[in-house]
Amino acid sequence: MPQKGYGKSRAAFRRALDVMPGGVNSPVRAFRSVGGEPFFVRKAVGCRITDEDGNHYVDYVASWGAMIAGHAHPAVARAIRRAAGRGTSYGAPTLLEVELAEAIRRAVSSMEMLRLVSSGTEACAHAVRLARGFTKRPKIVKFDGCYHGSSDALLAKAGSGALTFGLPDSAGVTEGAARDTITVPYNDLGAARAAFEAAGGEIAAVIVEPVAGNMGVVPPADGFLEGLRDLCDSAGALLIFDEVITGFRVSYGGAQVKYGVRPDLTTLGKIIGGGLPCAAYGGRREIMNLLAPIGPVYQAGTLSGNPAACAAGLATLKLLRKKGVYGRLEERSAALEKGLREAAAGAGIAVCINRVGSMLTVFFREGPVVDRASASGSDTVAFARFHAAMLEEGIFLPPSQFEAWFVGLAHGEKEIEATIRAARKAFRTAAAR
Repeated sequence: MPQKGYGKSRAAFRRALDVMPGGVNSPVRAFRSVGGEPFFVRKAVGCRITDEDGNHYVDYVASWGAMIAGHAHPAVARAIRRAAGRGTSYGAPTLLEVELAEAIRRAVSSMEMLRLVSSGTEACAHAVRLARGFTKRPKIVKFDGCYHGSSDALLAKAGSGALTFGLPDSAGVTEGAARDTITVPYNDLGAARAAFEAAGGEIAAVIVEPVAGNMGVVPPADGFLEGLRDLCDSAGALLIFDEVITGFRVSYGGAQVKYGVRPDLTTLGKIIGGGLPCAAYGGRREIMNLLAPIGPVYQAGTLSGNPAACAAGLATLKLLRKKGVYGRLEERSAALEKGLREAAAGAGIAVCINRVGSMLTVFFREGPVVDRASASGSDTVAFARFHAAMLEEGIFLPPSQFEAWFVGLAHGEKEIEATIRAARKAFRTAAAR
C-alpha cells in the first residue's frame, strides 16, 4: 500500500538534527546515500514496523540482523520483562551470564572460553588486542570492505557506512593507529599470502568476516577460508572470525560450522543479545586465559553481561534450536531471491544477487560481486530509486547499496509475496532514466 505521508517523522527529524550529529546515532540511519529522510519508528511486531505517521513496513533491516526471531517475540519479551523486574544492572556476576556463555559454547565449539561485552566493536577490538598479547606481535591483516566496528585500527578501508559515504578511512584515525593494519582484497588468497611473505613474523592475526556483510553480502570463494587457516598456522598467527553478523544467522553455529573452518578466536553480536546490546569474543582456552584478572591483557566493561540482554539472548537461542528453523529460513530466503531475480529480469535491469542463508544483497550491476572493488561498481543511483519505490510500497530495506537484507522467522509467504510484487514496480522505477 502506498504510504500515508511522513509529517510526524519529518518533525521528529528536525528535532533530532538539533541534538544529534546528522540527526541520528548511527550514520547509515540518516538515509544520506539513498536521499530523503528517515522515518521514525513507533513500534514493531514480528516482521512489521509502524512509523510515527502510522505507515506500515515489512522489515528487512531487522535491527541490522539482530531480530532473527522477529520484533517483540513473546518469548523474548517475556524473558526481558522477567529479568528487568529483578533489576537491570548489578556490576556483579549473574547466573544468566554463565548460562548464555554455556549456550554459545555448545553451539560454537571453537569458543572454549568467552567473554561477554556490549557491542561488536568492543568484541573485535578486544579480540585483536588479545591476539597481539598472545603472539607478542604488532600487525594484523584485514580485508578491504570488511567492517569490524569503529575502533581506530580496524577502520582502515572498512565497508558498510564508510563505503556508503565514500570514506575508506575515518578522520581522527592517526597514522600510528593504522600503521600495523595490513589491508588486502577480500577473497584474494594470493594477496594474503604476499602479506605473510612480507611480514609474517610480525603478524599477530588475520581478522575476517567469513561471509562479508558490510560491502553487501559477499560469500567466501572456494578455499579462501581454508587458505587463511593454513597461512595462519604456518606463520604462528591467529585466525579471527568476525561472526557478529553471521553468528547464529547462516547456521546455528555460524559460518565456521557451515564452512568447516575452525578459527582461533571468534566475535559474536547482534543475535546473541536478542535485540539488546550484547556481544562476545572467545576462543581457545590458552588464549582466553591471558585476559585479566588472571592474565596480563586488560579488558573490562560496566554493562558487560547485562542481565536483560543475557535473558533476551538465551530466549532467542532457544527459539533457534527448534527443529526445522534454519530449513524454513532457507526456504523463504530462496523464494525471495528467486522472485527478485525474476522481477529484475522482467524490468530489464541488470542485478547481481548474492545470498548466503537468510542474508542477501541485490547489487545493481552485472555479476559477479566477489570483493569491494566489484561491489563498488554498483549503480547507487538506481539503488536509491529502487529503495524509495520499495519504501513507498511498504517495504523497508537497508538504506545503503552496501548492506545485507535479513529474512527472519516472522517473514511468511504473505510477506515474501508482497515484497516480490513491490519489487516488480520498484525495479521498473530503478530502470527509468
